[in-house]
Amino acid sequence: MTENEEYARSGEEKIKNAFKEKDWTEIRTNDSWALFKIMAEFVEGFEKMSKIGPCVSIFGSARTKPNNKYYPLATEVALKLTKQGYGIISGGGPGIMEAANKGAKEGGGKSVGLNIELPFEQEPNPYIDSDKNLNFDYFFVRKVMFVKYSQGFIVLPGGFGTLDELFESLTLIQTYKIGKFPIVLMGSDYWAGLIDWIKKSLLEAEGNISPQDLDLFHVADTADEAVKIINDFYSKYTLKPNF
Repeated sequence: MTENEEYARSGEEKIKNAFKEKDWTEIRTNDSWALFKIMAEFVEGFEKMSKIGPCVSIFGSARTKPNNKYYPLATEVALKLTKQGYGIISGGGPGIMEAANKGAKEGGGKSVGLNIELPFEQEPNPYIDSDKNLNFDYFFVRKVMFVKYSQGFIVLPGGFGTLDELFESLTLIQTYKIGKFPIVLMGSDYWAGLIDWIKKSLLEAEGNISPQDLDLFHVADTADEAVKIINDFYSKYTLKPNF
């Protein structure tokens, strides 16, 4: 059986289980255990992350190979951020995440990995500090850790997961749920189509965002540009958790 076939079968089983009739006692028991597990993930995350200090999260695809131009770019920006005193938080897996943790390690900075249990792709990379390697079952708990303990986001090319993290952070800032911290999209060619769609469709055609919402993110092509954006922002503000 191929990986795609196994993934499809797993998806079908999840759908069948979701519609399987359950009695009230079974539902309540399952929900209670899930609640305790969610609480445990929050407690462990808060306990460990609160001791790390100022960090920048670096997002991007797990599928990016070392010979892709964005891999060394992620490594470089992470290294240069650690030289400025920031720790680096990644999703803990391969690809851009690995490159980010590698840069943090080379720069002598704190290297944090927030891993998520997935059927494919996700295994901890070897550049995470052993005492800063956290594992999560729940995406929403993991995303809270990214946002609460990050003083900025560096977003490199990625897929649905990267876009999810990007738009969640933009939404939280737009709705004043967290402070306005810097978000940097690296790779102007990669993000050009998305930014054009945001301007033409979301803003101009439908009015679904405000003109000032376009100021919630920056675009950079080099590590030096990205680091400058972060540093310029915090030359005016105090570093602290976001909520």
